[in-house]
This record gives sequence, structure tokens and C-alpha cells, in this order.
Amino acid sequence: MKFPAPDSVPNTYQVVPGPEMGMVTPEVLENIASIAREHDIPLIKITSAQRLAFVGMDPAEQEIVNAKLGIPNIKPTKGNGLTYIQACPGKGYCKYGRQHSFALGKRLQEELVDIILPAKTKVGVSGCPMNCCESYIRDLGIFGKKKGWTLIFGGNGGGNPRIGDVIAKHLNDNEVLGLARRVLEFYASKARNLERSARFMEHTSLTELKEAVLNPKSI
Repeated sequence: MKFPAPDSVPNTYQVVPGPEMGMVTPEVLENIASIAREHDIPLIKITSAQRLAFVGMDPAEQEIVNAKLGIPNIKPTKGNGLTYIQACPGKGYCKYGRQHSFALGKRLQEELVDIILPAKTKVGVSGCPMNCCESYIRDLGIFGKKKGWTLIFGGNGGGNPRIGDVIAKHLNDNEVLGLARRVLEFYASKARNLERSARFMEHTSLTELKEAVLNPKSI
């Protein structure tokens, strides 16, 4: 595979919304490839968030490209909330999978989108303890074992990395969804504006957090 020389590619890009947690159909890929060829987009990058980026596209054609992709022409913003949910294929697709991570990721996406958060929040859902989706260094991390899900909070993989704290283990799907909501609501009610979860946990008692979220009556 031969890529264009870096100096020959315009320094512009657009992240295409989706695919959901890295899963696409052949028809979607064919459509994206066709649009890229039609508009002379030289590269398509798979991002760390399991999304696609059109690299080197002409910004003047953004509205046309978006229309053909069937997405709204919304310019990127630095909004707070769930930035993305990353999930591995999980049980049924991977021989190591212990839980259905893709299905859980979709439920998290649908059921937690309404929570207003202090800063961007990344979620990683891994179907087994190998943690292919790096759940320990996500703001909210979840990984599966035979006995259920483990939920982690406060991880970060950036320039100032932090391993997240384990909040609870052996949770079923409904339990981990409920706990994820309570953890995020606790964070939203206590953190400073634009404070990422890793920095929040550096001055927050893990005991206090657990006492609040593991006993719903205290929320």
C-alpha cells in the first residue's frame, strides 16, 4: 500500500460521525470510498476513537460531502459530555470475549447521552480482561469477565496519564448501566468546569464516591 507524500496532502480533515464503535457494513464502506474518490480525498484515517477521518479534503466541499453521507453539516465543537464510546467486538465475535461489549456500548450510548458533564468524557468497553479498548485509561471504563462487568472511573491516557479506580465488579448489564449513570452524575455534581475525571479523582475521596454511587438512596 503506497500513501501520498505528506507534503502533497492538504492539511485539512473532517471526522465522519460514526461508525458506531468501529462497526460498519460493506455498503457503508463502499459509499465512503466512492465519495472519497469523487471528491479527490487522498486518505481516510481510522482514528483512535474508532471513527473515520477524511484527510486532505477541500473544506469548501464539506457541505456537499456531508449531504452525500447523510449527516448534518455541523462544524466541530468542544462540547462537554460523552465524546465517544469505544468498544471491541466482544463475545460472539472474538474468541477471548467474555461479555457482549458492543451491545453494552450501544446501550451506554443510548441511555447516557442526556447527562451534562463538566468536560469531555471518553468511554472504553472491553469484552474481556485483556482490555483492548484500554478501559483502565478511559474516563469511564468497563470490561467483562465470566462473572460480569467491572466498572472503572477516572482514567486518562494523555500527557498526564492515570490508571482509573475500580468502582465495582461482577455486575450484570443493567447493574453496570445504572452504576455508570450514578458515577457520571456524581462527577457532574462535584467537578469543576472543564475538569477531566482523572484530575477530579486526584482530589476526590474514592471512599466518598463509592459510598454515594453504590448506595442509590444517597444520590
